[in-house]
Amino acid sequence: MKNSESPVSIRNLSVAYHRKPVLREIDYDAPEGELIGIIGPNGAGKSTLIKAVLGLLPRASGDVYIYGKSYREQRHLVGYVPQRESVDWDFPTHALDVVLMGRYGKLGWFKRPGAKDREFAMSCLQKVGMEAFAMRQISQLSGGQQQRVFLARALAQDAHIYFMDEPFVGVDAATEKAIIQVLTELKDKGKTVLVVHHDLQTVQEYFDSVLLLNMRLIASGSTKETFTTENLQKTYGGRLTILPDSQELLLTR
Repeated sequence: MKNSESPVSIRNLSVAYHRKPVLREIDYDAPEGELIGIIGPNGAGKSTLIKAVLGLLPRASGDVYIYGKSYREQRHLVGYVPQRESVDWDFPTHALDVVLMGRYGKLGWFKRPGAKDREFAMSCLQKVGMEAFAMRQISQLSGGQQQRVFLARALAQDAHIYFMDEPFVGVDAATEKAIIQVLTELKDKGKTVLVVHHDLQTVQEYFDSVLLLNMRLIASGSTKETFTTENLQKTYGGRLTILPDSQELLLTR
């Protein structure tokens, strides 16, 4: 989807919990058709940023635009993968049913998914290697399998913009490889994907650009130009150590 407007424009966004500021005056324009890493320490407001953009949390101030219009007008263009820990996995439903939930944005809540929707949902499960588990209860799946199902649900939304909150946390190496392969395919189709990510070692390998966050926007831009030692020190402070004679990054608690 080519548009003169940025896929996601954030203007003067601030969020507070119980009057305590969590995000302060964020201004950001997401580049179209890129994998974008949202990087920062614990408590920096990374998940809060996504939820505020999606209207899942109230904003103290600021506006968000999806291709120049409000999120409410453009929500059908947006897919979302929440943190796996925030989901009730004991809910009695099959993997295929979870993926079909992603079709309701296209259908409307009062129209039931048809044969074509089920076929499309199965193709999404196939893309993440989970078609054999379509009729498996989600509570019986491993953590990595559950994450793949949620990724398939996002694919079923057939969105233009995807927000993913720590999709690589708690998954095995095979699942991480499968997820990044799907994200790369989305980018190759011109989709814009914003990912909350915590593993600094893989940032340069995975992402075209980054948004460095610690309550405020520290820096944003192409990974090559922005993911620098100087910017990381500003973002993480004393919790970041660069090992001598290497580019390895260590975070201390």
